[in-house]
Amino acid sequence: MTPAIPLALLGLMDAAFSGFRAYAGRDARIRKRRANARAALRGLAVGSVLLLAPALTATLVLMTAADRNRSYDNLTAGGRGYLLPLTGYAAIVFLSLAAYFVLPFRASTLAVVVGLGPLTLLRPLALAAACAGAILNGGGRTALLIGTIASAAVLCVEPVVHRRWYRRVRTAVE
Repeated sequence: MTPAIPLALLGLMDAAFSGFRAYAGRDARIRKRRANARAALRGLAVGSVLLLAPALTATLVLMTAADRNRSYDNLTAGGRGYLLPLTGYAAIVFLSLAAYFVLPFRASTLAVVVGLGPLTLLRPLALAAACAGAILNGGGRTALLIGTIASAAVLCVEPVVHRRWYRRVRTAVE
């Protein structure tokens, strides 16, 4: 199986979370479920566009390769190597999210502070580990190139969403 589908799903989920993070703390209103959903959808939209870059790069690499089967095998190996560290990272994030939603208020707050906060800061390191995994698994330079482009794309979602929609802090009286 090609790792492109799970990688795309992870990238899109990360984009939705990035949209939410761009909005979080910018609005003092109590009821903001619709605004949270809108922020996640904005992140998903921006991420969908940005994640076209690695997809188009991979397509270009395959279309211009002298030996397409070998290039496809290298990209598949690199994708699997890229996927492995990200799967571990995503599992820890989902455990922290589950703790947030399941545990009582104080414990869920602790799960956010101890789990999700530092994990957000570790995203670039997880992506660097994924790029290293792409090389170590035999993907070669092209897999590293595509992994680097994909990493840059997911790291750009939150700043783009923030600059486009959430520059100004909204107060409760607005």
